[in-house]
Amino acid sequence: MAYDRYMAICQPLHYGNLLGSRTCASMAAAAWGSGVLTAVLLTASTFSLALCQGNAVNQFFCEAPQILRLSCSESDYLQEVGLITFSFCLGIGCFVFIVLSYAQIFRAVLRIPSQQGRHKAFSTCFPHWAVVSLTVGTAIFSYLKPSSISCPALDLVVAVLYSVVPPTLNPLIYSMRNQELKDALKKLVQSSSSY
Repeated sequence: MAYDRYMAICQPLHYGNLLGSRTCASMAAAAWGSGVLTAVLLTASTFSLALCQGNAVNQFFCEAPQILRLSCSESDYLQEVGLITFSFCLGIGCFVFIVLSYAQIFRAVLRIPSQQGRHKAFSTCFPHWAVVSLTVGTAIFSYLKPSSISCPALDLVVAVLYSVVPPTLNPLIYSMRNQELKDALKKLVQSSSSY
């Protein structure tokens, strides 16, 4: 998404040539492939852990950090930590790519002479940036917070924030740019307020 916005705003004349269906398919395949690879590696590693503290996880989601707390094998623990580190580095690489793309976008947008042009460019980027920030910010907090401030209620809220809220809000955020949907929503609000 960040690369698409970058091409549309910073290289609009080359957009069709550089971002064709083949490029889009390759980028989607790379995103899905890296996600599937990471999930398979973490799942396989997690199933091989020896659990000596039972199998009850104090979490709504069964995630690797919570399962690692139940592990009693040092080698399994180190293997799982290595895979989590690999996943984290992959995620940070994607995040750096997104940040660099948006830095270029914002630099290009700030050079647009008209206020309306700047507003339109920012409005196409803001929803994606908001979802990415919410997802990454809460995931980083969840995985990197000290264990001294860990409490089940906080862990649950943060896990829901980064795994449930962004996918739920995505269709709403991106569709709110559609004028027909905005008009229908206004009508719905006006009709419900008249009752």
